[in-house]
Amino acid sequence: MIGLARLGGPVACLGLALLLLSTSRRDRLAGLGFAVLGACMIAAALAPNDYRQAVGGTFAALAVAALLAACFRRVPWLLPMLALACIPVRVGALGHHQLLVPLYVVVLGAALQLAWELVHGDLQPRELRAAAWPLALYVAWVGLSLGWTQDVHEGAVEVLAFYVPFTVLAVAVARLPWKRFGVWALYAELTAMALVFAGVGFYQYETRNVFENPKVIYSNAYAAFFRVNSVFWDPSVYGRFLVVAMIPSVVLVVRGRSLRVAAVATAALVVTWFGLLISFSQSSFAALGLAVVCVAFLAWRWRALLAVALAVVVLGGLAAAQPTVRRSIQHHTTSGLNSASSGRYSLVANGIRIAVAHPVLGVGVGGFKHAYAKRVLRLHGKKNLKTAASHDTPVTVAAETGIVGLGLMAWLLVASFADVVRTRRLVSYSAGFALAAILVHSLFYNDFFEDPTAWLLLGLVAFAVPAAPAPVPPPPAVEAREAVAA
Repeated sequence: MIGLARLGGPVACLGLALLLLSTSRRDRLAGLGFAVLGACMIAAALAPNDYRQAVGGTFAALAVAALLAACFRRVPWLLPMLALACIPVRVGALGHHQLLVPLYVVVLGAALQLAWELVHGDLQPRELRAAAWPLALYVAWVGLSLGWTQDVHEGAVEVLAFYVPFTVLAVAVARLPWKRFGVWALYAELTAMALVFAGVGFYQYETRNVFENPKVIYSNAYAAFFRVNSVFWDPSVYGRFLVVAMIPSVVLVVRGRSLRVAAVATAALVVTWFGLLISFSQSSFAALGLAVVCVAFLAWRWRALLAVALAVVVLGGLAAAQPTVRRSIQHHTTSGLNSASSGRYSLVANGIRIAVAHPVLGVGVGGFKHAYAKRVLRLHGKKNLKTAASHDTPVTVAAETGIVGLGLMAWLLVASFADVVRTRRLVSYSAGFALAAILVHSLFYNDFFEDPTAWLLLGLVAFAVPAAPAPVPPPPAVEAREAVAA
């Protein structure tokens, strides 16, 4: 079945590229059809031995998705709200993977709704605006890399579980009609979810009891501080969600016009901040720091950057003045950096070596762990290669898809942030700054393209760009007549 997965990946991703770039109804429907066909081929290659259970689950998902599509037809903004509600819900499937099964059903409903709209002539080509070309090329390149990946199973899971459904999600969100009530409802849902999750975190911190994750339970037993994960698997994922939820409130406080809304947003920020604090997620604090700098620049322009630079110089000088810190800087070693970064330094360094060894094509989507195990001899023979998981998204992209994939990813980010600057709406600023925060978080956690929130934000950035006005047809030509004498 490996050959079927190698064939299905390019079919699905090239279909997505056709969907993103085509301007005719026939080609867009064909692109969506090829994406579904390729996804089915990958699913068949990954299907468990119990085919009756797989077929039964598929028909049940189709029935629920058809019902959701009818609901999205009547209430379009129900789509992003249901997608947001499903983001924390993960189900163990396909081995050790925690998959977003409820979200996939919602996306399937969005795909059915998209097909219905295309059949009835609602084209809206290139919904993702400036990001359409780089995203289409990047997704196509990722799909093609399944043909030479060193780990077909892992690559097939990534294409099927992340790239195919989340691309459809971004397109569906970008096609939403502009409704002020829908935007406010989505913000209210995001803030309410953050408050609830922070409340769960407070309960865990008070009772010293976390859910599900044995690794966090073990580390809390020996660490000097207690980390919470709320309803998420990992404290860093919990912290990242809170950071994303805080950014729209910060934008409203700085640029909003209503004092009442600003007061409510400030109260929510205080509670969410304390929820973030007990996660002890350094990557989340770095992401929030960048978002705050972006908002400060939005309000005070270049003066904000000067203040940030001055603060960095002063704090860096104070830190370097400490004898212990100065001694550590003077006598730092690779092992010391690796220990201080919880093993991330070694992972990133070896990931860069893998990228240098495969500069053009990379090792293929999902092939990072396998390539890492081959390079580091001490991992040979181990069945569990979680210790080889990359913690840096750009390094992973460079290692798996080469310089081509890294360049396309950079183009995608530049295009998306260009839309944010060009649009200058609060929705655009909130989505763009949140996307930047997830990018910073992915420098330490490697979960950018695997995070549905990032794709939801990509869709919202494009959604906030005003649609180009329809061309005005030229006035009918007036036939010239020869003057005659009366």
